[in-house]
Amino acid sequence: MIVLKTSTRQLLHRRWALLAVVLLLLPIYGHGQSYPLEYLDSPYVSWGISKDQTNSINLANAWKIFKKKKEIIVAVVDTGIDPLHPFIKDNLWVPSESKRSQSTTDNFGMDFAKGRAHANRPYDSHGHGTHVAGIVKSIFPEVKILVLKYYNPEASGQDNLNSTIEALRFAVKAGVDIINYSGGGPEASNEELAVLKEAEKKGILVVAASGNDEQNIDKGSFRYYPASYGLSNILTVTTHDENLKMLSSSNYGPYSVDIAAPGNRIKSSLPYERAGFLTGTSQATAFVSGVAALLKAQYPDLDYHAIKNIILKSARKEPTLKGMCNSEGRLDAFLALGFAAQIKNIPDFNVKVAQRMPNSRNLKQKTSSYLIRDNRRIHNSVTTSKRINQ
Repeated sequence: MIVLKTSTRQLLHRRWALLAVVLLLLPIYGHGQSYPLEYLDSPYVSWGISKDQTNSINLANAWKIFKKKKEIIVAVVDTGIDPLHPFIKDNLWVPSESKRSQSTTDNFGMDFAKGRAHANRPYDSHGHGTHVAGIVKSIFPEVKILVLKYYNPEASGQDNLNSTIEALRFAVKAGVDIINYSGGGPEASNEELAVLKEAEKKGILVVAASGNDEQNIDKGSFRYYPASYGLSNILTVTTHDENLKMLSSSNYGPYSVDIAAPGNRIKSSLPYERAGFLTGTSQATAFVSGVAALLKAQYPDLDYHAIKNIILKSARKEPTLKGMCNSEGRLDAFLALGFAAQIKNIPDFNVKVAQRMPNSRNLKQKTSSYLIRDNRRIHNSVTTSKRINQ
């Protein structure tokens, strides 16, 4: 007879108790299928949302208990967008006096990149931003996306950093619900930190990539920013592959990194109506932003503390992720929505998250990770040697 240690028994009990509660919620909170399952067969989506694979984020079941109650705006700070891409063109949003506005071909976001030609036309000549936005949309088909471009491959690192700060400042002023930022680098910036603190005051969740440097960013010499600023509104993401293992290229840290999400060979939209694969923490970050948007859309009263806690506490524990991230688990949209339904009436759940240390890789092999300011601001997809977004 095998006797489990108390801690292990308790862990298994909590995990199965949560699953049982969520399963019971299906007939109670289920609203039918929020979106047609055919969406999951789109040529622009990946194994990360597959209805047939157990390594996915369990989106098909999440949609069964999801009901949109509020429009949610996610700011994607990246390389821009293809505004005519059939998969995402109807999701683009720009600020207006009415607070809600559809984009047009002359105004579909903001371009803060050095040397920009048109401030309101953030065209994506790289592909990373269109790819990341497509992942967010694949999880929440009705999400509104504010496109904020900061990257110019010909600009200096400092110029790209300045553009990043401008983009973040615009997102905060626009009052978005969530900021998806897949870029980053090893140097901190007081200006950037100040803007992110303002986002924290305004209750804006910032989902950030852990980076693709194969390092433990808990260690001082390997910190990665903005993930490593340690603000309570930053949720930091690393990757897992189809075998539920973290990619060797990904940064990690049991204190600084929060959760893992699909990040290997992720299929999504690319400019000129194309689809393609990218790999990296940039892609994983977009999955978490999508699930955070679902939670906020169904439960508008949840603040970023609660949304962050729900995502982490509903994570599926995996032995392969032990010691790699704070939750030791991977993103599960179904468990997150179920957990939210279970605790939404618990008044003390919105307790603040303790502050902590700072929390895609290829166009060839297609990951995303772009270093943008002096060799510091890349996008976090494994792609070219010039880092751009994660």
